Amino acid sequence: MDLGLQNRVALVVGGTGRIGAATARQLVAEGATVVIAARNTEKLAALATELGVDSVVLDAGDDASVTSAVDEVLARHGRIDVAVLTAAPPVSTLDPARDLEAAHLLEAIDGKSLGFLRVATALLPHMTSAGFGRIVGVSGQIARMTTTLAGSVRNGTLNTIAKTLADSAAGTGVTINVVNPGPVLDETQHPAPERGRPGESSYAEVASLIVFLTSVAAGGVSGEEIATGHKLLGVES
Repeated sequence: MDLGLQNRVALVVGGTGRIGAATARQLVAEGATVVIAARNTEKLAALATELGVDSVVLDAGDDASVTSAVDEVLARHGRIDVAVLTAAPPVSTLDPARDLEAAHLLEAIDGKSLGFLRVATALLPHMTSAGFGRIVGVSGQIARMTTTLAGSVRNGTLNTIAKTLADSAAGTGVTINVVNPGPVLDETQHPAPERGRPGESSYAEVASLIVFLTSVAAGGVSGEEIATGHKLLGVES
């Protein structure tokens, strides 16, 4: 299938992370013009050289950094057709001892959900003006679980933001969707998950779904949350 990504300009925020890097590789293979974005300049430069792609420094937690990075990509490439937003501290960095602290919850939301909001809202005017755009966020099935309040709320908030933005962009040619992985591993494995738990997927599988959602072929899909790995076993919602 031709995904229609040849020469599309794709910005991958959090591009030095495992999911971001896997997505960037697949977008390159589809012929997209890829720009990876992250805060760590050393990792960013190394991966950009490895993949043969452009890069830009972007801190999704800072409004000025987001605006500057978007303007820089537009100045270099003239447009941004696709944005993949994977930037967020790993769930393992959330402090279980502070899980019920309001300040910790706000930090978690800002580190993931509001980073998505900042980048998406910076891109939307350019995409809607062009009549084409694909924005994909990475959340997680933990949004439907209560094992960690901070993890659940930051992902659930991202999902709600994405749906709200997708509704606002309906009919413009811009789609906004979310990919919700369960545990993500290096290798493809699909053992049956425990009841009430999500199933596993690989980084490549997560990236493949993301790339499809950025494609011309997926133009009829917007406002969706799509799981990778078996969606919570025995849970309907």
